[in-house]
Amino acid sequence: MGAFFSLFSAAYYIPKLYFGSVPATVAARSSGSSKAVERVTLRDFIQLRCPSLFTQFRPAWWLRSGHMQTAYCVLGDFSRIDKVEYDRKLLRTLDGGTIGIDLTPPAQDRTLNDDTPIIVVLHGLTGGSHESYVRSILAPACTPVEQGGLGYRGIVVNFRGCAGVPLTSPQLYSALHTDDIRVAVMYIKKMYPKAPLIGVGFSLGANVLTRYLAEEGENSRLVAGCALACPWDTVASSDHLERHFFHRHVYSRGMARNLQKVVARHMEALSKFPDSLAWKAVKAASVKKNMTLLEFDDTVTRVVGGSSPPFPFPTAHDYYRAASSHRVLGDIRVPFLALNAEDDPIVSSFPVGEADNGWVVLGRTNGGGHLGWFEAGGHFGELHRWIRKPVLEWVHAMGDDLVPEGERGRPTHEVDGFLKEIGRDDIGCKEIEGGGHVVGVEGEEGLLAGL
Repeated sequence: MGAFFSLFSAAYYIPKLYFGSVPATVAARSSGSSKAVERVTLRDFIQLRCPSLFTQFRPAWWLRSGHMQTAYCVLGDFSRIDKVEYDRKLLRTLDGGTIGIDLTPPAQDRTLNDDTPIIVVLHGLTGGSHESYVRSILAPACTPVEQGGLGYRGIVVNFRGCAGVPLTSPQLYSALHTDDIRVAVMYIKKMYPKAPLIGVGFSLGANVLTRYLAEEGENSRLVAGCALACPWDTVASSDHLERHFFHRHVYSRGMARNLQKVVARHMEALSKFPDSLAWKAVKAASVKKNMTLLEFDDTVTRVVGGSSPPFPFPTAHDYYRAASSHRVLGDIRVPFLALNAEDDPIVSSFPVGEADNGWVVLGRTNGGGHLGWFEAGGHFGELHRWIRKPVLEWVHAMGDDLVPEGERGRPTHEVDGFLKEIGRDDIGCKEIEGGGHVVGVEGEEGLLAGL
């Protein structure tokens, strides 16, 4: 009987994986040779190269619940670990907006080959390159091989107004708007045409990544994607947050406070657009106290969370319906891994059965909270993020072993200094002055981290 319960317990903590009924096949370098290439199913490819997905994740006993895991992600001190520094470049978009891309390792630290794989990171709701969950992946991934890392390059795409990026147009960001990541990836690919680009998204950034990959389909410049704690059905997640007293007063209000503080920092910049919907929306939000996420999104995000069309939306729920990513999974045409925790207090849905797509692998752990996944370390009180193991295995497999097939992305050209796709004149970007050196452990004062 004891052996039975031990076996049951072990199985309980192994992530549940969901594959398409007909897995896609990929070209992969054989294990023993970088020159020999074979065709394998994505399922077999993952089983061989991502063993952590088939082993246990046991939450630390003192962070057993999803609430505790999430709380530690927000309140824990991560300033002494996973230190990452960046070179920042600023990109000006056609509408006058500004995106910040943070590159690591900095150029002064070491020089990498032009074909070195690149991890393109999209952060969470009000985060940036400083977030502990971002650094937990980039620190080991960008450490030199001789020091035990992957030796990769990392580039974090900071959304408009986040992580010290100036707000220079009357438009913000959202779970729906994908054109900013689209032009950022265009620019990165222009900088490093020989390098494979692998997308990793967290929370809201995971939703943007999912939608981008689905919209691009076979034209994606990213050769693979990994989505962590994606909100999927944002209507269901919003209803879940608003329906429960604790969730509404802790998580929903906490995220809304972060968003209010972000826009408050840019009030002077937005005041330069007195006739814009953005200025009117943020003024209305600035006088409201104790807003929930739904109230903020109904006041601000549904109006200025992206370009027009489709913005503005009549209500926040209309925006949520449009932004939900669970219905677009069937359109993804590159290897895609998505991991969620069963006890995530912010994300209430998981898209099993939404699409039978051989390119998509869904995984769910019995624990981990929202962007937590903390397990006990070797010493008393020590914690490690379990999630970094499968993510680094996935990234390494996609960067070193996957052989991308076909052309990646539509042709581009420069028009009046802006990089654009041929045949599409409504989006583009160019590098502008600014940026500089960014110390990754320095977060934004007054904001709750980890969301």
